Amino acid sequence: MIDFSGKQVVVSGGTGALGTAVVAGLLAAGATCTVPYVHEAEAQRFPHSGDPNVTLIAVADLADEAMVAKVYGGLALWASIHIAGGFAAGKVAETGQAALMAQLDSNLVSCFLCCRAAVNAMQGGGRIVNVAARPALEWRTGAGMAAYTVSKAGVAALTVALAEEAAKDGILVNAVAPSIMDTPANRKAMPKADFDKWPKVEEVAATILFLASPDNKVTRGAIVPVYGKS
Repeated sequence: MIDFSGKQVVVSGGTGALGTAVVAGLLAAGATCTVPYVHEAEAQRFPHSGDPNVTLIAVADLADEAMVAKVYGGLALWASIHIAGGFAAGKVAETGQAALMAQLDSNLVSCFLCCRAAVNAMQGGGRIVNVAARPALEWRTGAGMAAYTVSKAGVAALTVALAEEAAKDGILVNAVAPSIMDTPANRKAMPKADFDKWPKVEEVAATILFLASPDNKVTRGAIVPVYGKS
């Protein structure tokens, strides 16, 4: 069984569907979690808000250096898991600069700044796990959502580059690349889809937890597909 006893972990996007599953696994394994959140409604629904091993921190924007510093300040960090992000569909011809920048800020800039803060907060090694997406690896599947695809491809490239930089310090950096996950929001958006083929959030969380754990001693620079049967 994975053991996070005595380990401090930051989970950005921890109040969302995947984040909630990740935090649940971390708490069960003995971790202490810091969870920044943007949307108050998600924080209110968050089932672990009363847990003494969870610290919720309200932030306006994780693409803001000052906000990120507020989250990571003073932590003796073991792992940082970056789930926060956003999705917007749109063909290139219909996507303006503001929409492009919004996707880059939400998905790539926030991840970059959290990675930067995490590396600086880790003493004697640690783990970083980012969340890319299937189109980050399979670019043709990004047709109709190019801004999102570009931002997540950037997360994948960041992951591999940082993994090379940080290995000498004992920090192993990896990412997962989910396909469409089985969440209530995705079921509502795609009611005719075959939900059985979608990976469950608990299954994706299990891969994240291993990559973030002390049990992962050698894997770095990986973008792990977590597609389920889809």
